[in-house]
Amino acid sequence: MRLTAKQIIWLKVALHLAGLLPFIWLCWAVSHGGFSADPAKDIQHFTGRTALKFLLATLLISPLARYARQPLLIRTRRLLGLWCFAWASLHLTSYALLELGINNLGLLGRELITRPYLTLGIISWIILLALTLTSTQYAQRKLGRRWQFLHNFVYLVAILAPIHYLWSVKILSPQPIIYALLALILLAWRYKKFRQWWR
Repeated sequence: MRLTAKQIIWLKVALHLAGLLPFIWLCWAVSHGGFSADPAKDIQHFTGRTALKFLLATLLISPLARYARQPLLIRTRRLLGLWCFAWASLHLTSYALLELGINNLGLLGRELITRPYLTLGIISWIILLALTLTSTQYAQRKLGRRWQFLHNFVYLVAILAPIHYLWSVKILSPQPIIYALLALILLAWRYKKFRQWWR
């Protein structure tokens, strides 16, 4: 049975809650001491992981819509992408304010250039920013064929973001490896498209 337009609306409501509830929990954890002895790192990792989850969910939509024969699922992809960017922006903000401090924001540019894993992170964020700014139907009409070319850069983010996560942890744990493997699977799912580009 295919999803109806009304069911997609309710699905979008559920996805908005999925994007908002972690933020509510984050605020509660900050105010109630729900983190470890290094809350700055905990917040950075939490916001980064949440952004990565929404990125993977965004990449899942197209193959899921195709193989499950649910074409209306595509309508949720932009919403997931916007939440991905929102959480990626929170991740960047948490690093700038909690790691460097509001009085040392001038160091941010130097840090992003001199630390390779941060360079990967900011490249990913800039791409997500470009995708967010051009995610409207108006931008799609205005850019024409260039719109699809630009939005294919989400696959580059799917490579860089997991590497950024793997590189950022001091002690390698299963979690970043799992995210990297999931991203790899979602990219491998599109091997036909990549093969056509290669040709």
